[in-house]
Amino acid sequence: MAELVLKKEVYEIIGAAMEVYYQLGRGFLEPIYQEAFEIELGRRGLPFEQKKELTVLYKGHQLEKKYVPDLICFSQIVVELKALERLTPVEEAQLLNYLKMTRMGVGLLINFGSRVKLEWKKYVI
Repeated sequence: MAELVLKKEVYEIIGAAMEVYYQLGRGFLEPIYQEAFEIELGRRGLPFEQKKELTVLYKGHQLEKKYVPDLICFSQIVVELKALERLTPVEEAQLLNYLKMTRMGVGLLINFGSRVKLEWKKYVI
């Protein structure tokens, strides 16, 4: 159900990521893509929060260490950016942990480092 509800929002986020990929190409480090992506989201009027710290609980105790996803868009979609040759299960696990921490049902893993095209995956839990 969440997949259908957020279809338009995901489409808009991926459109912004594609524009960044087409403008910059591959080969930059992740912080460059993150800054350009935030500019593009802003240009398009898409709401987002950057580097929001998430509290981790262990058996009722709040840990000092925090999880920090790259972006939360539309207050409901966790977006994790990468600049890798290819995505691996490690990056997928990271995003799934963010989804568990935020209790948000939709996450996007966007990779600007792929050789052929922008690589992205949508996760719905």
